[in-house]
Amino acid sequence: MSLKALDPQDWIEIDDQFVKYLSQKDTLLKTRHSEVFASLPGTAASQKEVLELLLDHLLKRFPQHYRRHDQRIEAIATHQVWHISDFESAPLDLAGRLVQEDLLLMERSRQGYRLVAASLCFPLRWRLREKLGCPLTQIHSPVPGYSEKLAHPVDSVFNRLKSNHPVWRLNWSIVESPELFFPPENAKPGWETTINCQNAGDKMFLRIERQTLRRLATSGDILFTVRTYVHPLRVLEDNPQMADSLAEIIQHMPVEMQEYKNILPIRQVLLGYLGSIVETGAIANN
Repeated sequence: MSLKALDPQDWIEIDDQFVKYLSQKDTLLKTRHSEVFASLPGTAASQKEVLELLLDHLLKRFPQHYRRHDQRIEAIATHQVWHISDFESAPLDLAGRLVQEDLLLMERSRQGYRLVAASLCFPLRWRLREKLGCPLTQIHSPVPGYSEKLAHPVDSVFNRLKSNHPVWRLNWSIVESPELFFPPENAKPGWETTINCQNAGDKMFLRIERQTLRRLATSGDILFTVRTYVHPLRVLEDNPQMADSLAEIIQHMPVEMQEYKNILPIRQVLLGYLGSIVETGAIANN
């Protein structure tokens, strides 16, 4: 899983895309609320714990970005002001509006940890409503080998996680669009036929998820955050070593995982493009 210890001070990330992300979340929550927010009954107390933890962190860590006025919280850069009392029945809804991360709440059950609430504005090829209430094994059923190889280690991490020792990891995908909100229906059939080594840098996108896991001290539930970054693949032209590493990963990736990550249809063009970056970098260094 490549998990690393996370300094709680670095839990949430804010960058120059802050206004764009929050504005897009606001639009999605106004126009497609049932698709990007959902919660099961009986989870309000745990959701409130998330909101209180997040508010405390944001006001201390990013005082230049947030102000609190009694029961109102303001995102200074976007001029958005929310009344906390308006979200008593769904505190996680407000929490998700405050940050660039998506927030997913996992509760321990007889079947293992299950997804009980989420503010998920930036999914990649999955739908929140189809996963709500499902345990981890079912959520990850499309992942090749998850049940056989990953289910036990993941469950072990969740069971051992301490509230004062959060962890983080990175995940990556190559996608055909820079869209942050990317449910299955946004896929572009046949896009791979338009890709060649000359346009790959602009027509393919590197989508990176910075994921964190943090146990809530009171409820014992686990908050899973996902911060999504999307860049044109040409960003690798400035880092031949990273391009070389990615090419090596793809070359050794099992076919089943290539299919899951939608790499297989673009594999040859992708490797050709990455190889050209490495070759250009080697020539420049000679």
